[in-house]
Amino acid sequence: MPSEACQINERLDICLARTAELSRNAAQRLIREGHVQVNGVTACKSGMELREGDRLSWALPAPDTPALCGEEIPLDIRYEDADVCVLNKPQGMVVHPAPGHSDGTLVNALLNHCGESLSGIGGVKRPGIVHRIDKDTSGLVIAAKNDSAHLALAAQLSARTLTREYDAVVRGTLKNIAGTIDAPIGRHPAERKRQAVTDKNSRPAITHYEVVAAYNGYTHVRCRLETGRTHQIRVHMAYTGHPVLGDAVYGRKKPELGLSGQCLHASKLKFLHPSTGGQVELRAALPEYFKEVLDKIARS
Repeated sequence: MPSEACQINERLDICLARTAELSRNAAQRLIREGHVQVNGVTACKSGMELREGDRLSWALPAPDTPALCGEEIPLDIRYEDADVCVLNKPQGMVVHPAPGHSDGTLVNALLNHCGESLSGIGGVKRPGIVHRIDKDTSGLVIAAKNDSAHLALAAQLSARTLTREYDAVVRGTLKNIAGTIDAPIGRHPAERKRQAVTDKNSRPAITHYEVVAAYNGYTHVRCRLETGRTHQIRVHMAYTGHPVLGDAVYGRKKPELGLSGQCLHASKLKFLHPSTGGQVELRAALPEYFKEVLDKIARS
């Protein structure tokens, strides 16, 4: 049962989601089912206001039995053992089932590949998924094959010791060759499917970036996430005035340079193995769609 000190005047569900790296819905479910304690006493109200010095602890229930079906979908596996499976997801594949995407997802493929050897912490619709990337973002994703591995990896995410690097092509020329974007992210005040830089109901968000190459009107950047908010790189780059190329949500609405989505690739992961403690570092080379974009802008 992990334990964490809380921030003053923070809601219980928000604190739990932040510290355990859960979705807010998953955090609320744990609270509702009596798996969360504050100062050793079971807490059942998600909206409970925490005080400075309060100690939050939680226990994860037995894994849910996945109600999803495995599907025989090819997987590009970059690392696998009894605890962890790291995959290179293609652009266009949804990570977990959602409205409009009930099958054909990475989770369906994982269920077929791993059988019952996936952690249940993410719930019936996200078995094994430690972190996710957007449908139109390609690259490396970690799946945990048991609950102890999931907890250990989630703790590294929370402690910001799990390294995630992304390559992106953004519009325009950046003023500095490297920098840090430190701007809180929360739900967009008017459009619920979007995120935004805002001080209202937001969480800290930090992205470090460096320029790989500059072109005529475009820049190839490499970003390292210190935090992992929804759409973080896409929101932060748009906030600086340099939206990710092909991002129809935070950038131009029309397709660009033949892209079917944003030009964003999760290219590097580095973490401590949940059982051995040894360092695991993995890289995924730029996919063809990304290299085609670089070739086009280099000739423009």
